[in-house]
Amino acid sequence: MEITKANKETVDILQELLQKNYDAEAGYKQIMQKAENNLLKNWLQAKAKQRGQFTNELDGIIRNLNATPVTDGSLLGSAHRAWIDVKTTLSTNTDEAILEECIRGEKASVDEYEKQLEKVSSFSDVNNLVYNQMVSIKTALNTVKRLEDIA
Repeated sequence: MEITKANKETVDILQELLQKNYDAEAGYKQIMQKAENNLLKNWLQAKAKQRGQFTNELDGIIRNLNATPVTDGSLLGSAHRAWIDVKTTLSTNTDEAILEECIRGEKASVDEYEKQLEKVSSFSDVNNLVYNQMVSIKTALNTVKRLEDIA
């Protein structure tokens, strides 16, 4: 089956979100190992698992659109994880530094999802998936802001 132009544009959007979720999952796994507070570690582990689920969902829709999904994150994501390593190593409060980076990352994810959501409005299944993932990320952002307040 041939991929249509509309499907190609949708696939490109989904590929970007898939790559961002690979980056987020890897980032959560990385900082989970550096976290000092066990409750924070558990929350980070849950977020890594959630982003893994997001990648599975996006992968499935991309395949349903007769395309081959990307299989890993971006160079920018790798660079950001390297920066987090440096920042948490130099920080006197590792958990606070982790929470700050989580807030920054989740804000970027919400912005990306909002931007991409506007472009997929004509595909209801895709729209619903992207919207629901965005809501979950917004919830995580609100949670991490509260965690930062008590850290």
